[in-house]
Amino acid sequence: MRMIKLIEYIKRIAPTDKGLEKKAFERIDNLTKPVGSLGRLEEISAKLYSIYNGNMPERLNKAVYVFSGDHGVTQRGVSAYPKDVTYQMVYNFLRGGAGICVFSRLVGADVFVVDVGVDYDFPKDEKIIHRKIRKGTRDFTEGPAMSFDDAINSVFVGIECGEDAIKRGYNLLIPGDMGIGNTTASSAIIKVFTGEDTINVVGRGTGIDDKTYENKIKIVERAIEINNPDMKNALDILEKVGGLEIGAICGFILSGAVNRVPVIIDGFICSAGFVLAYLLCPYIKDFVFFSHQSVEPGHKKILEYFNEKPLLDLNMRLGEGTGAVLASNIIEASLRMFNEMATFEEASVSRELK
Repeated sequence: MRMIKLIEYIKRIAPTDKGLEKKAFERIDNLTKPVGSLGRLEEISAKLYSIYNGNMPERLNKAVYVFSGDHGVTQRGVSAYPKDVTYQMVYNFLRGGAGICVFSRLVGADVFVVDVGVDYDFPKDEKIIHRKIRKGTRDFTEGPAMSFDDAINSVFVGIECGEDAIKRGYNLLIPGDMGIGNTTASSAIIKVFTGEDTINVVGRGTGIDDKTYENKIKIVERAIEINNPDMKNALDILEKVGGLEIGAICGFILSGAVNRVPVIIDGFICSAGFVLAYLLCPYIKDFVFFSHQSVEPGHKKILEYFNEKPLLDLNMRLGEGTGAVLASNIIEASLRMFNEMATFEEASVSRELK
């Protein structure tokens, strides 16, 4: 039943009208500046115009949703940090002490924390969105990370969070992640999707040493060999080698596309969620901006696959949505340019000589 509901939801996604981008440039090229002088800001502005269907908002209301979940594969020694760091960092988010909280305050974004699958019982009165599906995934070197029902339910957690944010007036969505072990799951997803050699998609994650890194490569290979996920089937990949928070990120991105609200993709983990959403509906590419280049090698492969140049390259690998939040000010600058810069006629400024 939920599968039918998901199919019907995805059917609501239509590609953006490229003619609207051309129309946007009619204004952009008439602003008081040399044509093309604001470079990529102009391209971003035109894409925003098409996403918003020709109705640019006056301002951006930014919502950051940090989806959190644990991973059974952490028992295989793939991270520099113990599993408990996941729930401890959730408390850090709630106190406002994490990087995503600091940067979000800087850019005027609101942060929400979602428990999709943390292996910890948070008190009901905590200011957290309680959507736990299960207490972490299973160790996917021994079989699927989760059931099919778990996979599709995690996608719906993201959809429902996105729908709620949009109903409350947010018009820019930023997914984030928290989950020790999630670079291992993301590496598996990216390897399945791209067919790349494992060494090209597995990185150092939390800063692991050489021995742990070599083990992580073997773990990813073993997981794919045992589970044999279908490279064209998003839900099969998610079920077999994914993560609950990655499924939620996938659904969150879909909600943006359905409602014609732009989504900023963060780094490696969120790009794994994007890949799953893309497999469900390729049109979603029209609604996203890739914020930054992560140092994770698998992230570079994804950007190359989609021929995307990110907005920033700061050698970051924190996750949480931090790169996307920083890039949101660039998106906002492109909106302000479109809305607030005067045209030559409005400013009574002479045009260039012909």
